[in-house]
Amino acid sequence: MRRVLRLATLAALPLSLIAPLAAQQAHHGLDPANLDTTCAPCQDFNRYANGGWLTRTQLDAMHASFGSFTELSERNQETLRRIVEKLAAAAPAAPAQPRTAEEKVGVFYASCMDTAAADAAGAKPLGPELGRIAAIKTTADVVNEVARMHQTGRGGLFGFGGAPDFKNSTVTIVNVSQGGLGLPDREFYFRPDSATAVVRDAYLKHVSRSLQLLGDAPAAADSAAAHIFALEKTIAGFHLTRIQRRDPNANYHKMPVAAADSLTPHIEWRAFIRGAGAPAVDSVNVAQPSFFKGLDSLLAAVPVSDWKSYLRWHYLRSSMNALSAPFVNEAFSFQSAISGVKEQQPRWRRCLGATSQALGDAVGQAYVRETFTPAARARAQAMVDNLIAALDARLHTLEWMSDSTRGQALTKLRAFGKKIGYPDKWRDYNALEVRRGPFIENVMRTEVFATARNRERIGKPVDRLEWRMTTPTVNASYSPSANDITFPAGILQPPFFDPEADDAVNYGGMGAVIGHEMTHGFDDQGRQFDAVGNLRDWWTPEDATRFRARADLVARQFDSYTVVDSVTHVSGRGTLGEDIADLGGLKIAYAAFQRSLAGKPHPAAIDGLTAEQRFFLAWAQIWRNKSTDQALRTQVMTDPHAPARWRVMGPLSNLPEFAQAFTCKAGDPMVRPDSLRASIW
Repeated sequence: MRRVLRLATLAALPLSLIAPLAAQQAHHGLDPANLDTTCAPCQDFNRYANGGWLTRTQLDAMHASFGSFTELSERNQETLRRIVEKLAAAAPAAPAQPRTAEEKVGVFYASCMDTAAADAAGAKPLGPELGRIAAIKTTADVVNEVARMHQTGRGGLFGFGGAPDFKNSTVTIVNVSQGGLGLPDREFYFRPDSATAVVRDAYLKHVSRSLQLLGDAPAAADSAAAHIFALEKTIAGFHLTRIQRRDPNANYHKMPVAAADSLTPHIEWRAFIRGAGAPAVDSVNVAQPSFFKGLDSLLAAVPVSDWKSYLRWHYLRSSMNALSAPFVNEAFSFQSAISGVKEQQPRWRRCLGATSQALGDAVGQAYVRETFTPAARARAQAMVDNLIAALDARLHTLEWMSDSTRGQALTKLRAFGKKIGYPDKWRDYNALEVRRGPFIENVMRTEVFATARNRERIGKPVDRLEWRMTTPTVNASYSPSANDITFPAGILQPPFFDPEADDAVNYGGMGAVIGHEMTHGFDDQGRQFDAVGNLRDWWTPEDATRFRARADLVARQFDSYTVVDSVTHVSGRGTLGEDIADLGGLKIAYAAFQRSLAGKPHPAAIDGLTAEQRFFLAWAQIWRNKSTDQALRTQVMTDPHAPARWRVMGPLSNLPEFAQAFTCKAGDPMVRPDSLRASIW
């Protein structure tokens, strides 16, 4: 389980957005043009802080969402493009089977850009596996094929892989978890509203059209799509909800292999584990036993012909973006229904993303050499250390926590691993085979490589130094099992961190991001893991009750926020961890900023804004964002983060420091009543 700050949308930079981005880069810190000073900050702080930007920024056809994360991602992508295209230019001179990581990057990217080869190959590279699926005759054959799909990196029906043991975090164990859906979440199969019904209809048509591209007659494809959807809907009914899965204990049921066999009589787990490419083990974590019990009943009840259609579709579905143009375009048509985006990203950007996914450390190492100095890393390290010191001080005075729990919390904080900028040890790609030829074949080889790398860890100690994000990524994360925080070089740039900006802006931007990830160690999920990353209750019952009461205030607050229309609400329980992290991150960053001023003259106002005001404006401006209605609806149903507007407004309305900075008074929309005000960390 990993908590991430936000998954930024990567898409091409439209002409309509070049001016806003250029203006932002021309200012160190805050750009006054982003504000809407006709709106009082105590009425709607998102409008006040971002109204100017919102007015002049228009989504183009290639964006379902656009904001600060996307702006920085666009700049990083241009840097990466120069790096990768230089390597790709040398690809024709590279050996037929490239040896160095840089040669492999160049050949992989070049194969992706070779649309002629992809179009000539069509779906033929899928032939051998589709043939195996066509040859299935029994339920046992179905299970064996699912195992094989997992071994090749495609997965199928449920999740399978090596992961840290929640209760012995130093060891990698086999973990199996619910899955098997083609729509983004179980709720898409059941919600009765018209917008979700439109998505379901689009999915059925997408499945049918995709199967027709494989050669099925329209009537046969329609029939298969209906059976596939019906099977997926039944599988979805066995899923725990997103909110149920927020409890780590609901996802931990480690049991002997024999007990897993009893749970699923139609899956013999030792054989399945072997078929999926993993070593023999004595136990397995069946994350959601009720899901697997229900799934096993389907293995017996559903006709083999339906399972063949299902597996054929899911194998195709995972391949479409790497096939010929008709498949790529069909995959995009469904993406459009989910997100509202109207045009595909340019080919180079899609290929750059695929290359970064396949050879992320090789690409990232070149990126760091060009963009991120040791001095920049040291500056970020100093800020992280100051934030940790601020939370340490806060824990010493936290009024609602007993000394017993406080001591455990301090131990956990002081044990945080800190991954900043880039890894000290880069991934080895010697065993990865990349060749000239159809792109899909390189994709398949990289999937086999990544899967084998995962499987070989099972039964071995967890590598605590390994990075789970690539260095150019505009994101950050906290891992409960590793008890570490990660801040890649990609996010340690303006507008999040700017060495030329004043401290108030850097602490309100990157400082709050750092504080956010630190707070994940103490949110409703993270607080259940101890200093070494084990799922263990280290709280007194009284302190746990007090924490839950404070968290309930946050959940009820976000439940009240609407999105798109009056009936679409944020799920306060679904976004609770992120909302707690935003609130705690801001409080910690503000305290760290105040600590940084100790013994110094108070900073002078800039552009008529005090240092404290600039701190809160920096927070608001990193969340400036525009999204399509479809993207917002999908976010509410699938994303643990609240929409950007409420990430700005929600935590600030709980902070007396914010109200003081802008002279807000009781009764103002940006000031929550004392009885409803949330304060945890």
